[in-house]
Order: sequence, then structure tokens, then C-alpha cells
Amino acid sequence: MMGHRGCRLCVTYPEIAEMQTTAVIKAALKVSAETGKMITPHIMIPLVGEVKELKFVKAVVVETADKLIAEAGVAMKYEVGTMIEIPRAALTADEIAKEADFFSFGTNDLTQMTFGFSRDDAAKFLTAYYENKVYESDPFQHLDQNGVGKLVKMAATNGRAVNPTLGLGICGEHGGDPSSVEFCHSVGLDYVSCSPFRVPIARLAAAQAAIKDQK
Repeated sequence: MMGHRGCRLCVTYPEIAEMQTTAVIKAALKVSAETGKMITPHIMIPLVGEVKELKFVKAVVVETADKLIAEAGVAMKYEVGTMIEIPRAALTADEIAKEADFFSFGTNDLTQMTFGFSRDDAAKFLTAYYENKVYESDPFQHLDQNGVGKLVKMAATNGRAVNPTLGLGICGEHGGDPSSVEFCHSVGLDYVSCSPFRVPIARLAAAQAAIKDQK
């Protein structure tokens, strides 16, 4: 989970970022041509922990995308953002936000790395934690607002401070958990993303959070 993947793979092999960007942009151009509606693709660079990583991979993405769009002769816009899933990224969000159009908080990995758990074997010992009231619930199912949540709030606040138009959302199982959705609303996130079968719950939770906030 913490190995040679994400943006690290693209720093080692920039051609991977070029290949993936080509696939995204060509697909966007094709759909736009077929539907007659110009879409705005969002390209997300994962596992960033240092702004220089983002700048390096983003340069490859932008060069590739701009070339393809120019060759197509259209005025397509696109956004390049990153997934905040490493604690260091949350702590340096003000720097990273200068290079990103949006943040998507990858709360599955952010939880894993903040707690120092591995999702592969956490279930082996977490039951004892619940039984002994060390934890009240599974932090992979209900966002840990006291720890992981503080990182999310900090990154959202500091990111928007330097980039007011920064898009903010989360991606992961927490996106379908009502208490986590309410928390995301309270810290100013724009959207939540979750697995398809949890979408109805997420929509209801988001509506309830908005109504509660009005009251």
C-alpha cells in the first residue's frame, strides 16, 4: 500500500503519466464530439506528499494534454488535481494547493497512514480494541474526526486560503457514512464519492447535513 505506486511510479516512469493522460484526453475529445457537449476532464495525480512531485507529474500531464487538444483544434479545458492521502500532503496543503485545481481526500489511505494501520491485517486486532473500548468504531468505516478529520479540516482550510477556487471532496468508504458526510459538510467540502451501493445513503446524509446546517 505504501510502495512504488501513484505519483512515484510516474516520477520513475514519466511515460506512464503521458500514456494515462493521452487516454483520458482522447476519451474526453471523443465523447465531446459524439455528444456535441464539451466536457471538462479532471485528471487526478495520486499519492502526492511533496509539492515537487505534483509539479513534476503535472508538467507531463499538461504538456501531453495541451498537445492533444491543440491537434484536435478545440477549446477544451481540463483540471489537474491531487489526492490527499498522505499526512504530509495534508500538513503542506498550502504549498500543494498552488499547483492543484482540486483536492480529493483519499480517506482510506489517509486513515491507514495516520493510524499506522494496514488494511490488510487491521481486522485481526481491531475487534479487541472495540471490546475493550479503546475505539468505539472501525476508523475505516467511520471517519476519525479527532485525528484524521483534523488533517482534512487543516488541509481544506489552508488549501483554500491560497487557492479560493480549490475544489474539495473525499473518495472512499467514508463517503457513504452519514456521520462522515456530515463532518465533510461542516468543514466545507464540495462533494463525497463512494461505492455505488452506498450512493443513496450518501445523498440522504448530504441532504440532512445541509438542512441541519440551515437550522
